[in-house]
Amino acid sequence: MEESRIRDMCLVGVMAAVTCVLAPLSIPIGPVPVTLTNLAVYLSLYLLGMRRSVLSYLVYLLLGVAGLPVFSGFSGGLGKLAGPTGGYIIGFLPMAVIGGAAVERFQKRAVHFLAMVLGTAVCYALGTAWFCAVMNTGVVAALGQAVFPFIPVDLAKIAIAVFIGPTIRARVA
Repeated sequence: MEESRIRDMCLVGVMAAVTCVLAPLSIPIGPVPVTLTNLAVYLSLYLLGMRRSVLSYLVYLLLGVAGLPVFSGFSGGLGKLAGPTGGYIIGFLPMAVIGGAAVERFQKRAVHFLAMVLGTAVCYALGTAWFCAVMNTGVVAALGQAVFPFIPVDLAKIAIAVFIGPTIRARVA
């Protein structure tokens, strides 16, 4: 029992660290950059399951809020959450819950893919609402700047995670 708890804590820490390494790598294409944060979250779902993935992301989030440069573009601090990308950063939490629930309950990769798409859509919705409020813009303009350009890349990240996630899980288990 104690050994599995230690293993779980280590995996949570490792995935928080992986997120800290991948998330700052970004391509600025406007007010919302392309990042690898969601890929880290998708992969953590296979290694950690829903609860521990959420915990891992919360560790990452707290490190960023504390000022460590782990957010996109090597930024950090509470101000990042107050900016145009704050809703997307928070939106990764329900994304992990939705995707993680599917990974835990179903074996079919197609279900995992669809759940991750749904979770990403929820993240988009939260992020877009926040973006509209912060940037004082309409929904159509926000979608054009902060959602539509990301859909193909995010679908590719989901496909990568669904393809390699089960293999990584099997090798770590």
